[in-house]
Amino acid sequence: MTKFFKTLWRVITFPFVLLFKIIVFPFRAIIRISRFLNEEPPEDRPLLDTFSTLAAEADARASLWDHVEDLRAHLLRIVIALAVGVAISFYFAIPLMEYLAMPVGGLENLQAIEVTEEVGVFMRVALTSGIAIMLPYIAFELWLFAAPGLRPRERKFGLTGIPFATILFLAGMAFTYFILLPTALPFLGSFTDIKQFWTAQKYFGFVTGLMIWIGIFFEFPLVIYILTSIGFVKPAVLAKQWRLAIVIIAILAAVITPTIDPVNMGLVMLPMSLLYFISIGLSYIAYAGRRRNTPEA
Repeated sequence: MTKFFKTLWRVITFPFVLLFKIIVFPFRAIIRISRFLNEEPPEDRPLLDTFSTLAAEADARASLWDHVEDLRAHLLRIVIALAVGVAISFYFAIPLMEYLAMPVGGLENLQAIEVTEEVGVFMRVALTSGIAIMLPYIAFELWLFAAPGLRPRERKFGLTGIPFATILFLAGMAFTYFILLPTALPFLGSFTDIKQFWTAQKYFGFVTGLMIWIGIFFEFPLVIYILTSIGFVKPAVLAKQWRLAIVIIAILAAVITPTIDPVNMGLVMLPMSLLYFISIGLSYIAYAGRRRNTPEA
C-alpha cells in the first residue's frame, strides 16, 4: 500500500517537478559555467617530474588515459560537426560553386576530364563551406579541451576569442576572393599565348586551398594576443625579430602562391606583414594588461 501511494505521489507531482527543473535549469547552468571559468587549474609541475610520475604511479597513467579519452571525444564531436556542416552545405554548394567560378566567367568555362571530377569538386566546395560554418563550434571544442589546464583569466580570454577567430578567418577568405584572385588569375591566364582550358578540379582546388590558408594566417594577431595574455609570448621579442619574420613570411607566401612573380607574392606578403605588425601592437596591449592584473611579487 505504501508503494502505491509513493507511486501515486510521484505521478501527481511529476508536472510540478518538471516545471521546477525547467525554470531553475538556466540558473544552474550559469552557476556551473561561472564555477568552471573561475576554477583554479592544478598546480604546474616540471616536465621531468610529470614523466617520472607517469612511469611510477598507476593513478597517473590512468589519468593520462582519461585525458586521451577526453581528447578522442572532442575530436569525435568535431568530426560530427564537420559532417553536419558539410550536409548543410549540400543545399547551396552548386550556387556557391557558380559564385566561386565568377572570376573565370562561370562554371561553363571550366571542364571536367575525369569521371568523378564533378563529384569531387562538389564535395571539396561543400567541405570548405562546412569548415567555415562550423568553425566557431570547432574552436569551442578545442577550447573546452584545453580549458581545465588554464587559469581563469586565460579561460575567459580563450572563450571571448572564438567569435573574433571566426571573423578573422572569414575576412581572410574574403580577402582571397575579392582581392587576391582578381589580380592573380588574369596574370596566370595571360602569362603566355597558350590558350587556357582550366579543369574544375584544379581551379577549385587552387581557390579553396588558397582561401583556407589565407584564412588561417588571418588568425595570427588573435593567437599572438592570447599567447601574450597568458604569458607565453613577449612583445619585445616579436619587435626585435621582425626581419626574421619578414623572411619567413616571404617563404610562406612563395609556398602559397602558385607563381613566383613578385606581384602575386607581394599581394600575399603585404597583408601577412601588416598582420604581423598589428600582432606586435596587440601583444604590447595584452602585455600591459597582464602586468596590471598580475600582483607584484
